[in-house]
Amino acid sequence: MIENFVENLEIGIVLMLIGMGFVFAFLYIMVLVMRVMSKTVIWMNKFFPEEVPADERQNKRANISQDEAIAVAIAVAKARG
Repeated sequence: MIENFVENLEIGIVLMLIGMGFVFAFLYIMVLVMRVMSKTVIWMNKFFPEEVPADERQNKRANISQDEAIAVAIAVAKARG
């Protein structure tokens, strides 16, 4: 009976090590592929740059009435003490 247990334990350990080896190999290959893709995208951005839209909100002023501005100033002054 104990021989059967030891044999099953050995088979289980070998199976575990094979499974862990496959997972480690997959993760290693995945990291390598991601690094190569990152370098490829950086290289391609030199030839096909992305358009950056201009932020139009920087040039526009908010339409705040004078009463609202005074109310905000009073609230800030009161919050500061």
